[in-house]
Amino acid sequence: MTLSTSLNSFSIIPKASPSPSKNPVFCNLLRTPSLRTHLKFNPIFKPSSLSLFTQPSRPRPRPKTQSFQSPKIHSLFTGIVEEMGEIKQLGTADHGGVTLKILARTVIEDAHLGDSIAVNGTCLTVTDFDTHLGEFTVGLAPETLRKTSLSELKPGSLVNLERAIQPTGRMGGHFVQGHVDGTGVIVGKEAEKDSLWIKVKADKDLLKYVVPKGFIAVDGTSLTVVDVFEEELCFNFIGFLPVVHEVPKMFKGAQTQ
Repeated sequence: MTLSTSLNSFSIIPKASPSPSKNPVFCNLLRTPSLRTHLKFNPIFKPSSLSLFTQPSRPRPRPKTQSFQSPKIHSLFTGIVEEMGEIKQLGTADHGGVTLKILARTVIEDAHLGDSIAVNGTCLTVTDFDTHLGEFTVGLAPETLRKTSLSELKPGSLVNLERAIQPTGRMGGHFVQGHVDGTGVIVGKEAEKDSLWIKVKADKDLLKYVVPKGFIAVDGTSLTVVDVFEEELCFNFIGFLPVVHEVPKMFKGAQTQ
């Protein structure tokens, strides 16, 4: 006997025997499992006299789509100093670094633990603050002390302070990452009416990135380079006296970053 099949059905047709039958005998496969059959696949999809209906195939599950998440915005500053703070206390941390307690008002009005505040242009993390006393604390890692001039601070020192900008805020200066590239030394200072010409000597590896009319942040203050003196390894800029930042208070021989 022969088994013919379609996509969703099966039928059994008996083999030819010595006593042929006029009508084919159809048998239920479930009732006669012992019948010897010859399997024949019918590539033509046609209905059969005896059908075994199979369960419909399950639909493939759709792949889960991941919602797009915008990348985190890192702390950025503008170089527009919001206020000048005063170093209240320096302490030694357990990790070998230094903790700074700074007196301030404006930058801690809406402060939270973990916020970023630029101290003389160095991006530091707030570890403690008190809005009633008007002070906050930041930590300086050993690497920060090596790369910056913050190690020269002492109680009473004035520092430039700026909170990290928000994406919806106004961009008043230029983008400042808060990562100090190097330090320099004030070698010249000359007043001209309401402005102040300041000349800085820097390392050769740093000076090659300084160009006339280019932007630079000095102690966190957004400034424009006037000239570059390659033979002296120096550059100069103009600071305006009415602006509230530390530049006018810089003295010859002071280290800056």
